[in-house]
Amino acid sequence: MADFLGKTGNRTDPMLTGAASPEGRGAIDTSVNICGVFMKNPVTVASGTFGSGLEYDEFVDVSRLGAVTTKGVALTPWEGNPTPRIAETYGGMMNAVGLQNPGIEEFLKTDVEFLKKKDTKIIVNVCGHSEEEYAGAVERLQDEAVDLLEINVSCPNVKEGGIAFGQDPKALEHITSEVKKKAKQPIIMKLSPNVTDITEMARAAVSGGADALSLINTLTGMKIDIRKRAFAVANRTGGVSGPAIKPIAVRMVYQVCHAVDVPVIGMGGIATWEDAIEFIMAGATAVSVGTANFRDPFTTEKVIRGIEGFMLEQGIHSLDEIRKCM
Repeated sequence: MADFLGKTGNRTDPMLTGAASPEGRGAIDTSVNICGVFMKNPVTVASGTFGSGLEYDEFVDVSRLGAVTTKGVALTPWEGNPTPRIAETYGGMMNAVGLQNPGIEEFLKTDVEFLKKKDTKIIVNVCGHSEEEYAGAVERLQDEAVDLLEINVSCPNVKEGGIAFGQDPKALEHITSEVKKKAKQPIIMKLSPNVTDITEMARAAVSGGADALSLINTLTGMKIDIRKRAFAVANRTGGVSGPAIKPIAVRMVYQVCHAVDVPVIGMGGIATWEDAIEFIMAGATAVSVGTANFRDPFTTEKVIRGIEGFMLEQGIHSLDEIRKCM
C-alpha cells in the first residue's frame, strides 16, 4: 500500500494530454441505465471509501459522478470494530472498520440531505445483523429521495449477519426475496468474492429478485506484525482491496455478466480510466472507484474524463459498443 498510496498514478489521461479532443469527433453518450435509473456516466464510488460525498466535497465536484454510493447504514447506530482497523498491504490495503455508522435517522438528516442538493444519483448501501434489520432499514428508505439500494450481505469483517448471507446461496436468495418485498427502489445485491463459485451466488441473488448486482466486495485477508508479534488489525482478519485484487475482480465480473441477465456494477482495484474500461469490456454496466479515493481524491473525475477521452479517440458513441465485447 505504501507504493500504491504514495503515488498519484502515472498512466496517461487522454483528456488531460489532449490526445482526444471533442472538436470534430462527434457526440458521445456516456450514460448508463441501471434498472430504469439513468446515470450520466458509469462512475460511482465503492461504499465506505467516499463517505457519502460530503467528506470529499472540497476536492471533487460530486455532481460530476454518475452516482454516489454511500457508506453502509443500518437501522440503528453501529460502533464498528476495535482499533487498529487499517493495515497496509502490497498493492492496496486491509480494513476491518466493521461498518461503523450513525444509524439511519442521522444518516437521512445529514448525508442524504447533502446528496439531494447534488446533480447525481443516490445509491444507499444498507447493512444489518439480521433479516429483520435489513428489512427494517429498507422499509424506512421506501419514501426517501434515494434512487437505488445496495444491500451489503458480504462484508468480511462483520462477525454476524452479512457474512452468513453472502456465502450461502440459499440464505442469499432468501434475504434477497425478503428485502425485495419491502423495497420501493431497485435492489442491488453486493456479492462476496469469498466463495467457491461466484456465478452460483449471482444466480441465487437474481432468483431471489435482485434487480442488479455489484461485485466484488473485499477479499478476506490477514496480516501479522512480526515485530510486535500481533495481528495488524484488532479483528485479526479484514477486507483486502486495491489494485492487487483487480485481476480477480475482472474475472468474477466477466463470469457473472455471462451467467445472469441483470446490470452489474463492477469494482475491485479500479484506479485509472483504463481499469474502468477493462471492467466495462468484461460486461459491467457501471463501475465503482474504491481504495484509490484514499490515495488520490480526484480519481473519480480523472476516470470520467479518461472514459470520455477513450470514447472520442476510438470513435465509440456509447458504452454498449464495447460492453461484453470479450
